[in-house]
Amino acid sequence: MRVLAFRHSPADDLGLIREVLEAHGFAYQCADLYSAPSDEAVFRDSDAVIFLGGAMSANDDLPFIHREIEYIRAAIALGKSVLGICLGAQLIATALGKQVFPNPSKEIGWAQVEFNGAAQNDALLHGLTSEVIFHWHGETFDLPQGACLLASSAACRHQAFRFGDRVYAFQFHLEVTPEMILQWCAEDEACGAREAAEPIDPYTHSARAMALARTVFGRWCDLINLQTGRVLE
Repeated sequence: MRVLAFRHSPADDLGLIREVLEAHGFAYQCADLYSAPSDEAVFRDSDAVIFLGGAMSANDDLPFIHREIEYIRAAIALGKSVLGICLGAQLIATALGKQVFPNPSKEIGWAQVEFNGAAQNDALLHGLTSEVIFHWHGETFDLPQGACLLASSAACRHQAFRFGDRVYAFQFHLEVTPEMILQWCAEDEACGAREAAEPIDPYTHSARAMALARTVFGRWCDLINLQTGRVLE
């Protein structure tokens, strides 16, 4: 399996997803459109695409933002598996025709996410009910038509959705490592740590976060294998 991940800065990396991809034998490559154009052949040859987080907005009039929205639409049309995280989730919502706008409050730090009844029948999220997950965003989006809402938090209703059976959008950051959180807090451009409801300890929930990431992203890899007809030895 070949996965192409779109990053928006060196700090907004695959994190725990990288470990899961390697454990499942998936090949992966990062595309940094903010700094260099991508190779169209790499996108065409990918089985799945990931759109990661970033400090910018899906509404920004930036060439690479427009290009990524085009890639999302193309990936959906081609039947590729698509995963969006934070900004990536907002880009998916935009690609599906919905607006991204300021959330009533910024959601920064560890916060409870509630998984609804639809999540209990979902290939990635079944068995999850309430989990403390890391967040770092000030915007949200309307739920795309035909999408299935899977999770919410007290500060943000649209925390996760599925569109069809191959497109997933997570507003929360299930991929972060403690090192990533520390780096985000140290960087002025991406840093909203001073606006957090309480001081951010990157290690508080890291053990559970790692286990949760391995479960959910592992199921994503298994789903890709199933949907592409890959036979595991």
